Amino acid sequence: MHDDTELTRGRVRRVLIERIMPAIHSDRAEVNLEWHPLDGEPVPPAEGLALDYAPCQLGEPWGPAWGTTWFRVRGTVPREWAGRRVELLADLGFDVNMTGFQAEALVYRSDGKPVKSLNPRNQYVTIAREAEGGEEVELYLEAAANPVLLDYQPFQPTREGDILTSSPRPLYATRRIELAVFEPEVFELAMDLDVLLELQAELPAGPRRARILQGLDDALDVVDLQDVAGTAARARAVLAPVLAASAGESEHRISAVGHAHIDSAWLWPVRETIRKVARTSSSMAELIEDTDDFVFGMSSAQQYAWLKEHRPEVYRRVRDAVAGGRFLPLGGMWVESDTVMPSGESLVRQFLYGQRFFETEFGIRCRGVWLPDSFGYSPALPQLLARAGFEWFFTQKISWNQVNVFPHHSFAWEGIDGSRVFTHFPSMDTYNSQLSGAEVAKASRQFREARVATGSIAPVGWGDGGGGTTREMVARASRLRDLEGSARVVWEHPEAFFERAMAELPDPAVWAGELYLELHRATLTSQHRTKQGNRRSEWLLGEAELWSTQAALEAGYEFPHGELDALWKQVLLLQFHDILPGTSIAWVHREAVAEYRRIEQAAQELIDRALAALVGGGDHEIVVNPAAFGRDAVPPGGAVERATVDAGRATLAPVTLTPSSDGGHVLANGLVEVHVSAAGTITSARDLATGHDVIAPGAEGNLFQLHQDFPNMWDAWDVDRHYRAMVTELRDGASVTGELADGRAVLTLERAFSASRLSQRIVLEPGSRTLRFETAIDWHETEKFLKVAFPFDIRADHTLAETQYGYQRRVTHTNTSWEAAKFETSMHRFVLAAEESAPGAPIGAALVNDSLYGHDVTRSVDEANVTTTVRLSLLRAPRFPDPETDQGRQTMTYGLVIGADVAAATAAGALLNSPQRVVTGGRGFEPLAAIADDGIVLANATLAHDRSGDLVVRVYEALGRRAHGTLTLRGDYASAREASLLEEPLGGPVEADLTGGRAVVPLELRPFEVRTLRLARRWLLR
Repeated sequence: MHDDTELTRGRVRRVLIERIMPAIHSDRAEVNLEWHPLDGEPVPPAEGLALDYAPCQLGEPWGPAWGTTWFRVRGTVPREWAGRRVELLADLGFDVNMTGFQAEALVYRSDGKPVKSLNPRNQYVTIAREAEGGEEVELYLEAAANPVLLDYQPFQPTREGDILTSSPRPLYATRRIELAVFEPEVFELAMDLDVLLELQAELPAGPRRARILQGLDDALDVVDLQDVAGTAARARAVLAPVLAASAGESEHRISAVGHAHIDSAWLWPVRETIRKVARTSSSMAELIEDTDDFVFGMSSAQQYAWLKEHRPEVYRRVRDAVAGGRFLPLGGMWVESDTVMPSGESLVRQFLYGQRFFETEFGIRCRGVWLPDSFGYSPALPQLLARAGFEWFFTQKISWNQVNVFPHHSFAWEGIDGSRVFTHFPSMDTYNSQLSGAEVAKASRQFREARVATGSIAPVGWGDGGGGTTREMVARASRLRDLEGSARVVWEHPEAFFERAMAELPDPAVWAGELYLELHRATLTSQHRTKQGNRRSEWLLGEAELWSTQAALEAGYEFPHGELDALWKQVLLLQFHDILPGTSIAWVHREAVAEYRRIEQAAQELIDRALAALVGGGDHEIVVNPAAFGRDAVPPGGAVERATVDAGRATLAPVTLTPSSDGGHVLANGLVEVHVSAAGTITSARDLATGHDVIAPGAEGNLFQLHQDFPNMWDAWDVDRHYRAMVTELRDGASVTGELADGRAVLTLERAFSASRLSQRIVLEPGSRTLRFETAIDWHETEKFLKVAFPFDIRADHTLAETQYGYQRRVTHTNTSWEAAKFETSMHRFVLAAEESAPGAPIGAALVNDSLYGHDVTRSVDEANVTTTVRLSLLRAPRFPDPETDQGRQTMTYGLVIGADVAAATAAGALLNSPQRVVTGGRGFEPLAAIADDGIVLANATLAHDRSGDLVVRVYEALGRRAHGTLTLRGDYASAREASLLEEPLGGPVEADLTGGRAVVPLELRPFEVRTLRLARRWLLR
């Protein structure tokens, strides 16, 4: 036989697209269309239904960016349509390639009941599954005119991303709104052809492909293209044997779950996400009602909470579907957060609030964490997942790596403490599967555990901007359940997949350390104000809990559970993986910064109230230390009168400030000596105990470097390696003045550069090894990246960068492509470069910061001298999606810790982020908690979230070694137990001395171990 493969393929494609798919709807009937464009923000559905409506014409433009138009559709089902399925077809001006990224609508009945959404890939509403004929139709469409920001030519600067700057011109025009008869046999034929056409394209030449092609030709031979509906059944009968051929026993098994991955904010504001969730949830509830086995999974307790608050009519449908086991709460987190930048306590609260919501509302506890789209994953995460009771972890984002292909799909992920969690990446490499032939074949072909495991997960549906699964996807799944030549597809809960996968892989391969994403590295820097707000809010809420807890225990203060819960939930929302990383539109970040101001003010008020209860009335100045480390004679978590602090400071060697011969200054305090040049750079930073100068010979620290920054794509997300090729070192135009003020040496650096201006205070205090740089930048750059460099005379084989509850160790070489790809990496409050050295005489330097997350490290050799250069990433200026990213005044503080080891770096980072306070009152107070071991750190103290009055204390080992110590807690306690991160007791009481008005708990922690203790109180301290 001649090879007619391409002829058959071309024939099927054209007939399917031009004849069969248009015939899925046959007879049509006009409707009456009216509208009411809203002038401002959206209104509740009840108000929308009660609006005054005016006639409008099909094709009339509607919807300025971010506007809402309510449409009312009225019509009558023709009597001759009795017994047939009738649908409303509505095209509001859709582009099928922009699902979730443009106009959408939620359809309501006249009684206010939500039906489903309308979007580019879902343009129908069922009117009657079996019409009687003559029914009156009245539907209301709440249509959102969301602008397309990620268009066919992506990453173009636009001002449409904020309602304050967007254009008032209408963006859309209705194309079709009409009643139509749905032809089920034609739809099923279209799906038969679609699945077989895509399947044969993935098969090698051979009998199966040949028989599929022949079956397709034979089926089209019996289709009358002028009467598709009348001949579809005959064509389907021809295809039935081809579709009935069974898959082999060894075929890959795909566990499909309906999915929408609705970003809680991104190219739309939070207020629009609330409506996106309602639209998608309505459609998925409708699809569940129309099918027998389809299941849909949705993560993020926040999104369910939005439905409950803003769309209770939708929430009732969701709750019923959850009860039926078909709508699946996933992930056990408040939102799908970033996991690299949030603090450890923030991640704990993501799990705590997420799981509590799902248990309270649905009686469900999630067994795994579902994070398909975050930009890399912290190596602290496996321990936190395990201690929160999770059994598995799911993501797919690492498949986006630029350079290296990850070697596993199902494996054990090991964290910094040695904890492991079973992890799965879908071999389909997407969280928005359509169950296309190419996707299904790819899932089977590249599954890396195929020798020992049978399957993978496929999240199925239109995502990012919502939309979810369509009936076409469900139809594909039904045909792929058992089809020769294809992987088997079955709808099932991810937990069923993970149970089977863990049984198949009792001893899986292990990946140790961070899951670094070789892409989106600039998310550690973009939108500095958002990141600064996150860091400050995290600390202030922890401080508010500490003082409120101690005041409740010792002063009869009412613990503000409700206020703290509300503030924490808002911080957790802002840690969503497109908000905290700085990759959302201007509107989102404008609102985020405003929210952080509100959170800071509210947290400050809570702190003030609690401290007032603790210090009592009086006019003494009381110095309060909220940090986990002592300073100025104030113990960690304690408060003393200023006179005591002043007396302690008087015993310290004074700070000196002297001019140097090169026009610069020398700062010294008996511990360190620092030379600052006339350009404001650090030419020497000597540890007087060891004599070692941490600045490399002939080099300069605090050297600002300005790079051109125009990545290949994903402007706010990416920095590409080539950015290093063009750099301007900022030495010129500096003015440096110095003074001694309040016992401190202070240099003030002023410099204009490019279109921006920098002002910096360089501060050295008595008794401190940290040289502090208090920096303000009036930033007006375009597509630039600002870094500050510190070249260290330190041969560091690796650096230590703080992460949640510990640090991660990264090599400084680039031996392999894996190391070379990590040219921009994360940190929290410190990064340390150090040599092996004698105890008590560290040869090391640390950089600490109060609001930065990105840095890079390079190593160079000049003869035998090794220089390790650490650069902090300060500011960027991408133009998409926010064309004004970081413009204006920015502030940040960083510090150079001279002669540092990991203990010094940990303490200095904590102290910089938790400044002491001075309040007025009658007395100081002893710390609630005291720890006897330098390596064990108090992470949090609060009252239990179940409002039982129990005390919950969290500690961790910070130095990466085994630690033995004691935790002493003021108060009268009946019992002490170890608890999970969800505050649930684990086992019986722990060893503790509970006598004498205190609890003394012996602690023995492994490296980086996090330990939570729960203590039941007898009564309040008097």
